[in-house]
Amino acid sequence: MGAKVKTVEVVANVASGSVGRDAPAQVEKILSDFGLTHHVWTPEPNEVVDCLRAAIDKAPDLLVVLAGDGTARAAAELCGPEGPIIAPLPGGTMNMLPHAVYGVRPWPEALRLALEHGYERPIGGGSIAGHSFLVAAILGSPALWAPAREAARFGKPKLAWLRARRALRRTFQGRLRYMLDGAEREKAEALVFICPLTSRALDNEAHTLEAAALDVHGVSDLLRLGFHAVTGDWRDSPEVVVRPCKAARVWGSHNIPALLDGETVQLKTLAEVRYVARVARILALPKDA
Repeated sequence: MGAKVKTVEVVANVASGSVGRDAPAQVEKILSDFGLTHHVWTPEPNEVVDCLRAAIDKAPDLLVVLAGDGTARAAAELCGPEGPIIAPLPGGTMNMLPHAVYGVRPWPEALRLALEHGYERPIGGGSIAGHSFLVAAILGSPALWAPAREAARFGKPKLAWLRARRALRRTFQGRLRYMLDGAEREKAEALVFICPLTSRALDNEAHTLEAAALDVHGVSDLLRLGFHAVTGDWRDSPEVVVRPCKAARVWGSHNIPALLDGETVQLKTLAEVRYVARVARILALPKDA
């Protein structure tokens, strides 16, 4: 990539505990070592998307995203398959996409390896209601718990408790109907669509999503599913049906709550999900790196 990458824009979420306030200086040092022209943005949490747009408008050769999976998803959605190449570094809570791309390693090491050995590759993912996702989309009642999780993460226990009560009241009240690849219509409490790069059941080069339907009817089923998730693979639970899927239609009696790579999205009562072979371009590592 040395001949292609000359200019770099960096968006670093320094508010994240896994990034830190000294991250901009570290990034600048690494990019300077490689002789790259660069600019580092450090937006406030509510400014991240606007900052991504501004960075992309500068048409850099490489966009480095040091943040969570949700920010990497937003960057890919804004860049598209013809925009800047993206290097999604681990700077969030789960970091599922960076770990799938660069392995489980600190972000400075991942960045140096990517600049030394990286190559351009398209990344496939999913699309739903005009939004892209690169890790997974969760539709249904499990998505209702995300606001409570976020409140707890930001040290707001009372708000987290209120949101958790609200989520519990709505759980098991709005089952989804779905159709995978034109098959018969079925019912489930929740649906998960996992991208090939982060799925343990699919090859990284698979041109399909992994669809998992969670047929949970009560607390006992939920606990049994949780037991399988802790002691082994959640796919082994009798409450879960898993199959590959390139296109799906999902219906809800009300607007469908959803999580796309950890970010909350409210869908309408009908949502269409499909696999997209080229969501964006990333700076990937060869397997032997």
